[in-house]
Amino acid sequence: MTNYIIRRLLLNVLVLWFVATMVFLGTHALPSDFAQKRIASTMTGASQVEAIEFARHELGLDKPLWRQYIDFMGELARGDLGHSYESKLSTWTEVGRRVTTTLELGIMTLFISFSISIPIGVISAVKQNTWIDYLLRGVAILGVAMPVFVVAIFLSLAVIKFDLFQIDVLGRPHFWTDPLRALQLYIIPAIAGGIAGGAGIMRLLRSQMLEVMRQDYIRTARAKGLRDDTVWIRHALKNAMLPVITIMGLTISGLVGGQIILETMFNIDGMGRFLFARLNLRDFPPFQGTVIIICFVLVTMNLLVDILYAWLDPRIRYT
Repeated sequence: MTNYIIRRLLLNVLVLWFVATMVFLGTHALPSDFAQKRIASTMTGASQVEAIEFARHELGLDKPLWRQYIDFMGELARGDLGHSYESKLSTWTEVGRRVTTTLELGIMTLFISFSISIPIGVISAVKQNTWIDYLLRGVAILGVAMPVFVVAIFLSLAVIKFDLFQIDVLGRPHFWTDPLRALQLYIIPAIAGGIAGGAGIMRLLRSQMLEVMRQDYIRTARAKGLRDDTVWIRHALKNAMLPVITIMGLTISGLVGGQIILETMFNIDGMGRFLFARLNLRDFPPFQGTVIIICFVLVTMNLLVDILYAWLDPRIRYT
């Protein structure tokens, strides 16, 4: 196991380097940069060209691409993710201001996703080919097919139509300062994201439960006189969860990327909305740094999922 973890860590470093390179090349392939975006909107004529050239020189954007890449990778190797062209703050500072908001929404989304998908997946498998199964499968298919922003729009319209509560899209409430306002702000995007993420988990768990419940040890457990709920939960569910853990790990890892649309829709100042704003402004350093942080979380989560596999199933051995 130790050798496997060391190899995976080395592979993760390679993956991070590849992602950093692709993000660097992708951002610099865009048709404009920060200097052009900012100055072109405030100045015109010959003075505009001079101002843009001066700003590009001050920001180092006039250096050859290969030199910018070497500087970028050197800073990355030292743990420096760059500073924002606009605010002059470091990427770590910018992300630190928003990570709690993203975690609040993310944890709430995960809670809804898992609390819906796991019970529904088990019930759908236990009630196979009944009207309950058909209904739950239909809901899952609808959840997979319907874009997350469409679900959020429908929920918002329902809240407005029936005047259920006020959605504070202008404030910055947190659960530790104003729990009620935070709940009102996060509940719609959390439900929309939870349905989107939970639908796939539910369908996979149902199929895995059906496969496991046909195994010999399940029939043996039934023959011993164990109650049905004991067989389903203690024997079938534990083994059916092994492939599902991978999807759950990817769901956790993809929180930030998946919340870009929801955070932008509801003006939630999290990492997703921050990413979109930085890219639109061509503020490359914080955008690149945030993407690398997300990639690090993703590869680390995949490693933890593999280790959890071995813990849940003693038959699995990594060499």
